[in-house]
Amino acid sequence: MSLNSVYQKRRALVAKALKAAGGGVALLPTAPEHPRNRDSDFPYRHDSYFYYLTGFSEPDSWLVIEASGKSTLFCRPKDTEREIWDGLRLGPDSAPAGLALDQAFGVDSLDEKMPALLANQPAVWFPFATHKGLETQVDGWLDKVRARVRLGAQCPRSLHDLCQLLDEMRLIKDAHEIAILRRAGKISAGAHVRAMQTSAAMLRANVKTTKASKSASAAKDSLREYHLEAELLHEFRRHGAQFPAYTSIVAAGANACILHYRADTAEVKNGDLCLIDAGCELDGYASDITRTFPANGKFTPAQRTLYDIVLAAQQAAIKVSKPGKRFTDPHDAATRVLAQGMLDTGLLDAKQHGTVDDVIASGAYRQFYMHRTGHWMGMDVHDCGDYTEPNGKPKLEKDGLGQMVMKKPPRILRAGMVLTIEPGIYVRPAKGVPKEFWNIGIRIEDDALITAKGCELLTRGVPVDADEIEALMQA
Repeated sequence: MSLNSVYQKRRALVAKALKAAGGGVALLPTAPEHPRNRDSDFPYRHDSYFYYLTGFSEPDSWLVIEASGKSTLFCRPKDTEREIWDGLRLGPDSAPAGLALDQAFGVDSLDEKMPALLANQPAVWFPFATHKGLETQVDGWLDKVRARVRLGAQCPRSLHDLCQLLDEMRLIKDAHEIAILRRAGKISAGAHVRAMQTSAAMLRANVKTTKASKSASAAKDSLREYHLEAELLHEFRRHGAQFPAYTSIVAAGANACILHYRADTAEVKNGDLCLIDAGCELDGYASDITRTFPANGKFTPAQRTLYDIVLAAQQAAIKVSKPGKRFTDPHDAATRVLAQGMLDTGLLDAKQHGTVDDVIASGAYRQFYMHRTGHWMGMDVHDCGDYTEPNGKPKLEKDGLGQMVMKKPPRILRAGMVLTIEPGIYVRPAKGVPKEFWNIGIRIEDDALITAKGCELLTRGVPVDADEIEALMQA
């Protein structure tokens, strides 16, 4: 199957859905460019929905799909002078053949041609609340259609959120997407391996230099979080990934207890645990890996105790990540293991908190584990898709804050879905918490593709077992 046919097939599915809904037209812009500072933009990244249907990554572009199946692109016109500065443009003349579309126009004709494309359509579909000012633009085009009603034009009678339709499509990955996700996971795993080995090697070198001179001042420059981030970015780009999928988390020591900590200037010290949450973006698709490892390559007893609990929690979650299970089942399985581990280690006092069922019911475990065990992943690292069954019957339940809300049943896992599995434990200094565990933060995360029989972990190119991590780092 050619690459263009992948996007053709997706556009055909959108047209089919529009037809089933009574007809209409869908319109979708890509992301705008964003200035970083004077005369400099942030690196450009397309809109995920737009790219999903076109494979086209130029800015200032729009896609229109009609229920009949006809697809129209608006894109930047050819401009020799701008192309000298900014690079070649596909242009509207080449776009139909290059992208397998029916027709294309210059984006400078958008306001002129869009009212005609919307006229005599029963409904308009566009993404709600994703592009600032889009609703106002659509209203302006519809006003032009209304102005022609006396001449026989019909104005669309309803507006619909295109995201709802596309979210369901994107939730189940096709073979093209799965192949890219596998490659992205492999690249990211290699980057984590590189960071682990760099950490141990730099700390060993510092120790040898210091011992040889019998002076701490003789040590090489200390290992910093940003050194490990640089290793990640180098490995991403070296293998063709275009971007990091998100801002890399490289957290040493107590910083690992900050969930969204960013790599900074903190020193990575001998005896620290280092938590790295990082993944590349390859051809528009994300990866998402977290590993926690001893900076010098050897776990302390306290670190190893908590690490093994988190790994057991992840293994329990992986076991129930299969078709027919609910999206919440991995979280529930991981939480039970973590809660029992908290009782066993004294993080939670059994005399005060009771049994593991009591800990789960009261939410006492949230002192040390305060996030969910996973999320959808795909083109976006926190990918689109409803976490509840779309046609499920709502019932009154308590939410995480104890408030009564109407909730649909959790989403049933199906083959082709991709989710992360990422339990953790984060121990901040607190009264009653054993001091040997203070400032230890651990998270283990892998990307899981739901298959017909279970799940395939796409990111196990980097070790997860504590003994294997130590062996890798000592190599």
